[in-house]
Amino acid sequence: MRVDMQEKLRLALGSVKDHASIGKAMIYNYNHHDGFSNIEIAVLRATGHDNGPIDDKHMHEILFLVSNSPGSIPFLAERISRRLCKTRDRLVALKTLVLIHRLLRGGNRCFEQQLRAAHVSGHLQIMTTRWFSQTNTNSDPSLCFLHKYAAYLEERMGWLINQAGKLEPAAMSTHQGLEFRCYEDKSIDLVFRKLPKCQLVIDRVLDCSPFDILPSDNLAQAAMSNTLKESFQVYLTFCEGIAALVNMFFDLTRPARALACDILRRASHQSQDLHHLYENCKRIIENKNLEYPSVQIITMDHVIALEQCLGCTQINHPPPSCGSVLSKTCSTPPPILGCLSKSTNPKVLPTTTAKESKKNIIENKSDISLSSTLFSCALETKISKVWVVFEEDDPHQPQVPVPVDSWLFNGNLCDLSK
Repeated sequence: MRVDMQEKLRLALGSVKDHASIGKAMIYNYNHHDGFSNIEIAVLRATGHDNGPIDDKHMHEILFLVSNSPGSIPFLAERISRRLCKTRDRLVALKTLVLIHRLLRGGNRCFEQQLRAAHVSGHLQIMTTRWFSQTNTNSDPSLCFLHKYAAYLEERMGWLINQAGKLEPAAMSTHQGLEFRCYEDKSIDLVFRKLPKCQLVIDRVLDCSPFDILPSDNLAQAAMSNTLKESFQVYLTFCEGIAALVNMFFDLTRPARALACDILRRASHQSQDLHHLYENCKRIIENKNLEYPSVQIITMDHVIALEQCLGCTQINHPPPSCGSVLSKTCSTPPPILGCLSKSTNPKVLPTTTAKESKKNIIENKSDISLSSTLFSCALETKISKVWVVFEEDDPHQPQVPVPVDSWLFNGNLCDLSK
């Protein structure tokens, strides 16, 4: 009963604050007639103190007003930042963050670019630490999700939706001092620019734990759903980058190989954490329209094998089993990673008889042959099965070739002198 009374009191005071703020904006609009105050009124109505999600009517109104008011995007960004900075209500702060996220997803490409420019110039500030201290996040999980969601939006501002409707990094950055050869600039851009940015976004997604969201918190559920939808697209680019990195791994110079090993080590931890996150979200997030991808886990044994093979670092760990860099999980991998799912998971088999050990050797040989298809350059070694016996006593006696297969008989060496 006490909690219900506090919630009703909060809603009543919040409604009074909303009406007062909207009244001030109307008075300002009546005195100045600049048309921008209608945008502020729409922002205040979209981010009210009520418990419901953002109404689509307010979203369309904001987009309509901005499209018919040239130069109004910096004003919109300032009013959103002011709303987020001044409020002490967690729901209002979360609504403001969701509004920013929906504007990034709902506007056209020109609007998205101008909103990103407003963030770079400082007009749009995503800050939630003024009234909501991070020291209280342990006692209130909802505040923890608020800070993590704001951190994700900070990283999301560096991405844009291209003409194909997919997310891609917006800022260009180059890695100087690394020499590459035998590959086009498109593959280098995918591996050493887009892939690290994908890993940054995945880190922010992993911070947004679904355990911090209550089942009754519809607004946080909607925020997490939008975050998951975008993480699915980022994960596809992540898989493309890993596949391209594995294909060019042998042709990279030593500084580039060291950077590639660091990327693969980080990707190994991220793939495991992302798999667990999606499994938890399937049980907690009440959105049946989410199509979760099949996460392929990168094992650390395979990363260490690549480091030892090309000498990225000096590691004293035991050599891992041969296989592909990516190992399959429970479901079918995406088509883009079909070339990386040919090998089987490494297993430890007990040594019992000579017949079983011979079978294990054959299976290991098949794994090695499959793993060689992952890389662009294949190394082949031809071994002759003919043994030539030289006798020192009689050098004029003709040489008799003896097949190697005749050495073994039921696992025992035969006497070659007979």
